[in-house]
Amino acid sequence: MADPVPLQALIFDVDGTLADTERDGHRVAFNAAFAEHGLDWHWDEALYGELLQVAGGVERMAHYAQRHRGLGLADDDLAALLKRLHASKTRHYVQRVAAGAVRLRPGVERLIREARREGLRLAIATTTTRDNVIALLQATLGTDAPGWFDVMGTAQEVTVKKPDPAVYRWVLERLRLPADAALAFEDSGHGVTAATCAGVRCVVTPTAYSAGDDLGAAAVRLADLDHHPDDPARTVTLDDLRRWHAAAPCPLARVAPPGSA
Repeated sequence: MADPVPLQALIFDVDGTLADTERDGHRVAFNAAFAEHGLDWHWDEALYGELLQVAGGVERMAHYAQRHRGLGLADDDLAALLKRLHASKTRHYVQRVAAGAVRLRPGVERLIREARREGLRLAIATTTTRDNVIALLQATLGTDAPGWFDVMGTAQEVTVKKPDPAVYRWVLERLRLPADAALAFEDSGHGVTAATCAGVRCVVTPTAYSAGDDLGAAAVRLADLDHHPDDPARTVTLDDLRRWHAAAPCPLARVAPPGSA
């Protein structure tokens, strides 16, 4: 039997994983964009939780416009409206992040800095925009933080959304690593499906919005990175990650079923 491949890279999702951005970040920014464009749309916390089952901001707005509001615009007109709304929403989100409205989840900064010191490679695999990622990293980790990540797969590089594994495959190709050399960090069922369908073992740290998702394919489920599952008084360390990575079977790479979570 061949020796197991050692852990060489950590691949992070962004929204919900690096930071709990959804409720007080993206949701508020969407509502600000709606108001700015004179729409009477408003997403409260409960509705937004439902809408998160639709991956991608533009796709989420299109779903809401058609299914919840019965908006009867022609396809081109709807696409133009959604493009304007999304640009406005991104501007509001970046402003909120820069003002300190969004913070990293417990243990994220500590673990990222420890990984850098020990020479593990870092990457991003997300369905959000590059502007959103850069804004979050710079506001929470410092202006040079985007450069800490060898590869950054965002909505600009891979348009197919999770649960499809496309963004993970894109990131692995550019890292020049096999899937079993990496460990993914996700917060949702869509994210876990995307990572594991790409053959990447996954640690999941669900939020209040995703706690009810099917997360069974993850190698480990944690409350957050500051609380070890066997002893909440302990933090999760790189040694823990290496042990979990070595112990968990490598998922079989496959195509994600449409709409899976």
